[in-house]
Amino acid sequence: MKYVTTNEWKHFGFLEAYISDIQKVGGCFQLILDNVKIAPENSKNRDIREMRANALCFRIQDAELLSLTEEGYKVYNADGQLKNQYEDREIPQECWNDKLKSFTDGECCLYALEKTEEVYTLIIDASDGHTYILRVSGTRDTEEWDRFLQP
Repeated sequence: MKYVTTNEWKHFGFLEAYISDIQKVGGCFQLILDNVKIAPENSKNRDIREMRANALCFRIQDAELLSLTEEGYKVYNADGQLKNQYEDREIPQECWNDKLKSFTDGECCLYALEKTEEVYTLIIDASDGHTYILRVSGTRDTEEWDRFLQP
């Protein structure tokens, strides 16, 4: 990879970044993302405007998957009356790998990526019409990509 940053996750825009690959390898959690925005404040961005990258590798070092939650939702009828309400549902740990693989179908994207203390929270809009919240602990993040693209 041509460009590498460390702990600069705030200088990227992950909204609507498509997930090409997602996996945990050893002590590292890795996502390959397309359509990532690179802020002008990013240390590698020499342009004064927001740029973009495809095939960006976002890694969390010393990673441990903490939880995977399917976000609850409400269903209304055509008159705006509440028909059903579904609460948040924790995905069992033995199902995490299969669920993570399902996010790589080319239609899933990140809604947000946030960090509090040492916990990264990824909100994923999945192709099954549901939203998932993935929490991963880690000591640092690195971002790698080959080239800048026009916004």
